[in-house]
Amino acid sequence: MEAKVTGQTKSAGFQIGVRRTLPLTPEEAWEAITSPEGIRSWLGEGAELQLEPKRSYETESGATGEIRVVKPQQQLRLTWRKPGWHKASTMQIRLIPAGTGKTTVSFHQEHLADAAMREVMKEHWEDVLQRLLKKTEIGL
Repeated sequence: MEAKVTGQTKSAGFQIGVRRTLPLTPEEAWEAITSPEGIRSWLGEGAELQLEPKRSYETESGATGEIRVVKPQQQLRLTWRKPGWHKASTMQIRLIPAGTGKTTVSFHQEHLADAAMREVMKEHWEDVLQRLLKKTEIGL
């Protein structure tokens, strides 16, 4: 019997999910994540997304991908392949209403190469959420 490795699935390789409830409405959270500055904060410098399915993108660092699903104020799903990755990961952002003036922002990424990449991306998403929280504290 094989030992189960944290974050590893049979069908999606390694995955990571990170979420945090923020003092933002779903509309405010969507704007914070999909504005030009917001996109750069989680996808990288030079990232410009046309929020329409089947639109591709490339960042200054050479990361590439394609938009898959856009549901304003609810969900954004895309592929993301950083330089050196053998295949693209699938990235999903969900906004979940969490009471008056609050929204849970959830980042989920799957098809990561291994446990080490899972840890790198876990730290990345936690950092993104921490920076977003700090921005809400000082006012978006």
